[in-house]
Amino acid sequence: MKRRTILYVLLAAVLIGAVVGYQLWNKPHQDLAAAKTDVAVDATALYNEYNTDENAANAKYLDKVVAITGKVKEASKDPDGSVKVSLDAGSEMGVVACELSPFAKHTRTDFQSGEQVTFKGKCTGLNLDVVFVECVEAKQ
Repeated sequence: MKRRTILYVLLAAVLIGAVVGYQLWNKPHQDLAAAKTDVAVDATALYNEYNTDENAANAKYLDKVVAITGKVKEASKDPDGSVKVSLDAGSEMGVVACELSPFAKHTRTDFQSGEQVTFKGKCTGLNLDVVFVECVEAKQ
């Protein structure tokens, strides 16, 4: 009797874990094109904030919808179709790296070096560069 109860409890825990995992896996992505911007900042100022005090910058930007404005330093398309745009941060050492969202429709995916752009994306922090994911071009 005792073994059967333990088996039922274990089976229930596994079943609950599977249901929660399935729901998290299939959670819809946030539409950043329609999302309200939490913070707007210039790419150079953002990069300098991260290099001055990473913890304070994380408190201000991490996992928030941020509008980043800057000049395109470089843009590239990976073989898998993902588009990455590096914004000039006024430093030789790093950039603000924006990866366009694979879930959004983009009006364009070609960006010219020196062009002024604004992206909305989620900040994931500093990893040599300040990294943003799920970016969409914001209308100015």
